Amino acid sequence: MPDQGVVDHSSIIPRLPGAFLNIPYDLAFQNLYLAYIAGITAFGLRPRATIEIPGGARRLDRIFDLIKSCRYSFHDLSRVELDVRRPATPRFNMPFELGLAVAWDKLNAGRHVWFVLEEKSRRVHKSLSDLGGTDDYIHGGKPQGVFRELGNALVRTEHQPTVQQMTAIYKRLVEVLAEIRRRAGAQSPFEARVFADLIVTSRALADNSLPR
Repeated sequence: MPDQGVVDHSSIIPRLPGAFLNIPYDLAFQNLYLAYIAGITAFGLRPRATIEIPGGARRLDRIFDLIKSCRYSFHDLSRVELDVRRPATPRFNMPFELGLAVAWDKLNAGRHVWFVLEEKSRRVHKSLSDLGGTDDYIHGGKPQGVFRELGNALVRTEHQPTVQQMTAIYKRLVEVLAEIRRRAGAQSPFEARVFADLIVTSRALADNSLPR
């Protein structure tokens, strides 16, 4: 792997198959956020997410367009509990975006493959019973669980990184995140510039450590 783990945002991200990443954007999820980026890039895919969408556009249209542009989508439904900030409410964005992906797949068979991931076994079939009969991938809230379940979901893809290889990329992303945020002047890891730099960095690490 290269000594310098942070690369310039001006670097060109290869035109790889897209993988829409539907996850909660909160600091408690940060490690899994980095794990998804590391794992998806290791499989030769380009993570995409709603944090790329600029303001001023019709957000729903842009989200649907982003999903349609991707070959895969990964929907993490771990956050089904109430957000305790007043007013206490559940978070519906993740299941709503899953619904958009399912509709796109139904209307365009063979163009999109979606996967549902959860932290706890059997919970998704209680919180979203319409998914009965659909396999969910249980990661247990751990990065290594994310890598394991990405491997199960993407078992037929060309690139097949090991959990150990994905873990090495993830650990490097953890190390360089603070520098990426500093260079971007970002208050959060869930910002468009940081997301882009993490993808380019992860891709560079994958290219230098995995056979292609």
